[in-house]
Amino acid sequence: MEFISQTINLFHKGGPVMYLLVACSLFVVAIAVERFLYYRTITASAESFRQKLQPLLEKQRFSEAAQLCEQTQHALAIVAHAGLVALQRGSQVENALESAATLTSARLREHLDDLSMVVTLSPLLGLLGTVIGMINSFSVFNVQSGQPMAITGGVGEALVATATGLSVATLALVIHAACSRHVNRVVTDIEQTAALVVSYVLIKKTGRRDSHEIA
Repeated sequence: MEFISQTINLFHKGGPVMYLLVACSLFVVAIAVERFLYYRTITASAESFRQKLQPLLEKQRFSEAAQLCEQTQHALAIVAHAGLVALQRGSQVENALESAATLTSARLREHLDDLSMVVTLSPLLGLLGTVIGMINSFSVFNVQSGQPMAITGGVGEALVATATGLSVATLALVIHAACSRHVNRVVTDIEQTAALVVSYVLIKKTGRRDSHEIA
């Protein structure tokens, strides 16, 4: 209980900017939870999906491969499905894969810019709270004769906002780094899967061309 009461006292000493910093911290936590759940759904078991997809592509069973992609909720499956559907329709497979990969990568990076904004905004809000607190501390109405602690104590309280802002920025930065690392790894897997689909599509086209030449 004492720790909670001390925290509440520090919160009030930080000034009105503390409410904005709390809102920023809740925003960061909400993004972290949402991204975690999204990544767990759409990026799980990438290797097992490729192990199921590659044999179907090797046997040129593209319809079954498309059905496998349609039944799998995975970033790799979304991109591969777009290419296989384009193949069945006679469209450009490379363009379909590139468009799907670009859209999927954009969805994976969603909200990361918001985290970058919080990383920059939180220290600025903390500094703003500190400046406001220091202005109040140095006000002639708050300085009593023979009591220098009236100023130094007020400055110490004003620094609470800066410390809070830096803490929120650190949290946002760590989450942003973790998400970015995961997204980069998934984007690499997407590029490898797209290249895999293209290679077997080219094999199919080459086989058709050779058969026509023989005929």
